[in-house]
Amino acid sequence: MKAAFPIRIGGRILAFGLVAAVTQTAMAQAWPSKPIRLLVPFAPGGTSSVVARTVSSELGKQLGQSVVVENKPGASGVTAMLETVKSAPDGYTLVMGHVGSLAVNPYILPDQPYDVNKDFAAVTLLTKVPNIFVVHPDVPAKDMREFIAYAKKNPGAINYGSAGNGSAGHLAFEYLKLVAGINIAHIPYKGTGPQLVDLLAGRTQASSAGTPALLQFVKSGKIRAIGTGTLKRIPSLPDLPTVAEQGFPGFETAQWYGINAPAAVPADIIRRIADESRKAMRSTVVAERFANDDAEAIGSTPQEYDAFIRREQKIWADIVKRAAIKTD
Repeated sequence: MKAAFPIRIGGRILAFGLVAAVTQTAMAQAWPSKPIRLLVPFAPGGTSSVVARTVSSELGKQLGQSVVVENKPGASGVTAMLETVKSAPDGYTLVMGHVGSLAVNPYILPDQPYDVNKDFAAVTLLTKVPNIFVVHPDVPAKDMREFIAYAKKNPGAINYGSAGNGSAGHLAFEYLKLVAGINIAHIPYKGTGPQLVDLLAGRTQASSAGTPALLQFVKSGKIRAIGTGTLKRIPSLPDLPTVAEQGFPGFETAQWYGINAPAAVPADIIRRIADESRKAMRSTVVAERFANDDAEAIGSTPQEYDAFIRREQKIWADIVKRAAIKTD
């Protein structure tokens, strides 16, 4: 290993590595001195926006600087991820991590202009959110069994919308197609909000998304819930059977959201964001908001989040291969 090239200062020699360490420490101590950007890879109106805005409000109070949520939809999440990785590694640009962008895209988008494991730092896992499957009221199916039977009798007649290629809704339905053996078409949008417009209007017939974006429409009768992707029923819809209960034991799919940063952000800043995020997740405001949507407030360490991402990558690499999931 080559020795660090020395710098002579006042008769003392400091290695470049020591200078860098001192600089990073000073940067971390001064952080944050201006607003922080949190990029969200989807359009407003979906679960990612609900999570981002709920957490950012409390995080900003704790840090003494605004955490500004910016929706950057496009290219299956690549737009927001690429802007983040190209930003200065100073802790002022973060991105909302997601099952699609971190655990699935590496296997369905092999030409991504970055490596999710090498170019990004895992900061904290914020929450896991239940996925539910819903249909427009015109679809003659009151539960998942009836939906699958209808789809088999009418192959290709059902269009389901999602927040985009690689989104949790896309993955959930492709997984369902695999285990149920049905033929339905995927219509990708640039977020849950835009795809819900067409679902509510009946231009698409089905969808799967997180509870924060769908519950209000289920409870008002504008869409019908036919199953939940969790292994256990959820408190907000206790009469809604799981997909596993309806003939597919072990079926499980959920959304999860975290915070990621450019890989070169100083470790002290990464730890500070993780620590403050954990406090935010335990605040009364966040806990109550998430509880209303059956979302689990987590707030992990960077190491725990990194290990979680890698476990999810192994799971979805197998599902992507078996289901032959592709971008549309």
